[in-house]
Amino acid sequence: MLLDSIRTQYDSLSKSEKKVALAVLEQPELAIAENITALAKKADVSEPTVVRFCRAIGFDGWHAFKMKLAQGLALAPGADESPAPEDLATDLVSKICSRSINTLLDLRNSLDANAIEQALQVLARANRIEFYGQGTSGIIAADAQHKFFRSGIPTVAYADPHIHSIAASLLKKGDAVVAISQRGNSIALLRSVQLARSCGADVVILAPSGTPLAELATVLIPIDLHFHTDPYTPISARLAHLVVIDILAVGLALRLSPERRKKMLNAQKALQKIEMQFDSFLR
Repeated sequence: MLLDSIRTQYDSLSKSEKKVALAVLEQPELAIAENITALAKKADVSEPTVVRFCRAIGFDGWHAFKMKLAQGLALAPGADESPAPEDLATDLVSKICSRSINTLLDLRNSLDANAIEQALQVLARANRIEFYGQGTSGIIAADAQHKFFRSGIPTVAYADPHIHSIAASLLKKGDAVVAISQRGNSIALLRSVQLARSCGADVVILAPSGTPLAELATVLIPIDLHFHTDPYTPISARLAHLVVIDILAVGLALRLSPERRKKMLNAQKALQKIEMQFDSFLR
């Protein structure tokens, strides 16, 4: 949500902008309920400083920032409650589902449609698409490759840092990389992306804004979500990344040429035939 984006970008703000950030983080409801004058007074800065803060984190001004903050806070209740050992199954259902619902609502409210459009343009003209990720992000990269290869564009996914480093060094102009990271600071992934860029490939980054990886993007799709550290909770960012991959995969499929769309249909028919034969075998 927006508060997490503010935390992520905090170090890049000026001294006076940091005062505004702290005031918002301490009492976000107050920032919504009152006007710019009240927030400036609370932060002990001028009103123009508040406007500069809003622009520094990606908004046109105070009103756009205030609206987005209100949207972020108006999500399902209970999403920040951590699962506890004494929780019943009903408690787990409520907490985990609420957190997942809030992740998707927050993603819908914050996702940059212009960034999605730019990423689709890069992917639509690519001769080859490679997906890079590590750990959990490596699993997302594999999921992306599974969805994208049906488009008829050569695709591959690498989760091993040594392998995607070698692969990146072999890319050329006209190729594209989709690099996926939940924190945006993996040294190995940074190196591979740098290699890909030096070879002339375009790089679409799915990562938090203001991170080292985000700085290397041809197109950045910022995913700024809070990381829950309790060991019993799935990482919300994983769900957000998967949905963004779905958006890109569907968007690319809709932009395919008639010839490639026909290939996708043929692939689907081939899969259905295999499933029908297997069902017949079971009977």
